[in-house]
Amino acid sequence: MQLLGPVRAWRHGREVVLGPPKQRAVFALLAGRANDVVSVDHIIDAVWGADIPQTAANGVHTYVAGLRRILEPERSRRESGDLLISAAGGYALQTDPEAVDATLFARRHARARRARAEGRLQDALDIAESALSLWHGDAHSGVPGPFAAMERTRLQDLRLTAVEEWAADMLAADRPVEAVTVLLGAVAEEPLREKLRWLLMTALYLCGRQAHALEVYAETRRLLRHELGIDPSAELRTLHQQILTGGRVAPSRATGTGSAAAGGRTPAPEPVTHPMVLAETPRPAQLPPVARGFVGRTRELAHLARLLTENDGWGASTPIVVVDGPAGVGKSAFALELAHRLSQHFPDGQLYVDLRGTSMEGRSLSASEALFQVLRSLGVDDARIPADPAGRATLYRSLLHGKRVLVMLDDVLSADQLRPLIPGGSSCVLSTGRQRLGGLAVRDGAHLLRLDPLGTQDALALLRCLSGDRLLRQEAVARRLVGLSGGRPLTLRIMAETLAANPDVPLAALVEHFAEEHGRLGRLARGDEPLASLHALFETSYQALPAEAARMFRLLGLFSDESITVSSAAELTGTTEPEAAGTLRLLARRHLLVETGRDAYRFHELMRLFAAECAEREPLTHRSAAVARLLQATASVA
Repeated sequence: MQLLGPVRAWRHGREVVLGPPKQRAVFALLAGRANDVVSVDHIIDAVWGADIPQTAANGVHTYVAGLRRILEPERSRRESGDLLISAAGGYALQTDPEAVDATLFARRHARARRARAEGRLQDALDIAESALSLWHGDAHSGVPGPFAAMERTRLQDLRLTAVEEWAADMLAADRPVEAVTVLLGAVAEEPLREKLRWLLMTALYLCGRQAHALEVYAETRRLLRHELGIDPSAELRTLHQQILTGGRVAPSRATGTGSAAAGGRTPAPEPVTHPMVLAETPRPAQLPPVARGFVGRTRELAHLARLLTENDGWGASTPIVVVDGPAGVGKSAFALELAHRLSQHFPDGQLYVDLRGTSMEGRSLSASEALFQVLRSLGVDDARIPADPAGRATLYRSLLHGKRVLVMLDDVLSADQLRPLIPGGSSCVLSTGRQRLGGLAVRDGAHLLRLDPLGTQDALALLRCLSGDRLLRQEAVARRLVGLSGGRPLTLRIMAETLAANPDVPLAALVEHFAEEHGRLGRLARGDEPLASLHALFETSYQALPAEAARMFRLLGLFSDESITVSSAAELTGTTEPEAAGTLRLLARRHLLVETGRDAYRFHELMRLFAAECAEREPLTHRSAAVARLLQATASVA
């Protein structure tokens, strides 16, 4: 399967026609995520972006059916074949990952790096050349959609990085003539990439073409001043001076760039600083303390730890992780636990910003305000912080350039609020939020993790840990409390604190206190923190809904059935089924509903209680009309 050029596929050695552009876009997404289940919502975001038609979900099913007919024609009448399967609300392309050229390229590139690190220069060159030979043009060529655009940029950057590393190895192997041709082409593709120009100047000089090397520098200087208003980097200026004086130049194989004066000693590079900041910035250590009694989440912690540290030592693109989930599920506690565990991997510090995306205490923090806060913590005087958001973002990235910093962004409301706070290079971003930011995954390559309520055993462990000895030999009581909590750590903590703070109150009375359905959400609150209640958290999620989604949520509060279908939601709200399907998906992305299958949803128990309360806010005439529509539709079907 080819993604490194026009998107193509072969079956039994013969090329197949993958169909119209959007169908090829679906294929490219599934091939790039081979063996992973990609949700329908993610496919929609990847192919249509922000301009989503009401028929998008049906379009996805149509394109998948078309791909099945092409890829497995002998199974065209079956619902699902062995190659393109349906699972867990999405689709997966089952294949050997190395059958996809983009995956094979990334793996060969990693193997070349390992060979280089082990001192096997010729092996590194051979493997790198085999990796680069997989390219046949622009990645995802001819494929529409934001995912394809993001992948084009990401893979192109990875290819140029591989070219730089290959060229540095060629120079180290005393083969500059062969490197020049490839570097000339790469510089033409990416004229502002200074590392490529450093390598080209070095290769030309080592070939005895001193004048051409100096011409490249002069062109670089003119281009940078005209396009960006800056001078060449300290490394390029040092190399230029060495070429002028006829000194010995040799690449540093550790980084792919560098220079050495006569005698072979590599001088320390000149410090590169932003004109508005000092050369040295403070080392921030801003992470709040972890929650007492954190339990479980072992698999999720290990998975994200690998993602956030996978670019150790290589300066790859910044890894971004967004942890989403319903209110009270413990997203912030989980992220802080992970951040503290990984702090040693980020020796230049840890930044923390509460973006207050769902706070009831005031409006959320804008990206510009968050950047101002971060820049102050990095030692920039208020008077030197740019007034415009773009200037602040540029200064922020300049300060963190070349550093390994963990940036934790808590309670993110939107992708636009988060994007300006993504640094470059070897830092990482760990963020939390209540809604799924599919666009951030599509456009920025973020890794999304949905945090679900705790399983029974972990919930029991947390409850026992925090309640002292009140639940000793009280297995039945503990399990009933876990059931009432819905597995949400916030609810479990409130229950445990209540048990510990009331040692003289019989357990049976406390359990009934939590079990009574009327007013249960109001009782699940910390007495000294009125905003730290489940009702308050649910309210902030509800208040952030668009008007039509809030109306549907209220009307669904009238719905007592366990399963909510698109047709029943359409009848309740008096809308078309495509409109109802889109609103239900939005409620699921905001974690106010749980998707149980294709076009089927349900409430978590505690959210059902809140929705029933919200239903009382809908005028009585509207509620009566909604119920009448649903009953009439049910009777006609019967």
